[in-house]
Amino acid sequence: QVQLVESGGGLVQAGGSLRLSCAASGSIFSINYMGWYRQAPGKQRELVAGITSGGKPNYADSVKGRFTISRDNAKNMMYLQMNSLKPEDTAVYYCRGRIGPSWGSWGQGTQVTVSS
Repeated sequence: QVQLVESGGGLVQAGGSLRLSCAASGSIFSINYMGWYRQAPGKQRELVAGITSGGKPNYADSVKGRFTISRDNAKNMMYLQMNSLKPEDTAVYYCRGRIGPSWGSWGQGTQVTVSS
């Protein structure tokens, strides 16, 4: 099973940008769908953005126009470029992938904190 590890979180002021990275332990070529999720304190984990193996993205309404998801199959990486960050984007961000009907396990996540 391919393991995914998140990085790139940090503390940023509102209006700032961060780029999150998701590094795979092996080839992501066969991962049909990869997604970025987040969980804020006291809230359920939610899908932020996802991308198919063919590169088709989808976004939560709350991040459309501000976040961009991408994947680099050659480097076994996925990214989330986050611009115009808001305090409500504060959460732990996770990446996860699906091969066929099987989802991978959750990693440790990376903390994103946006100050007002």
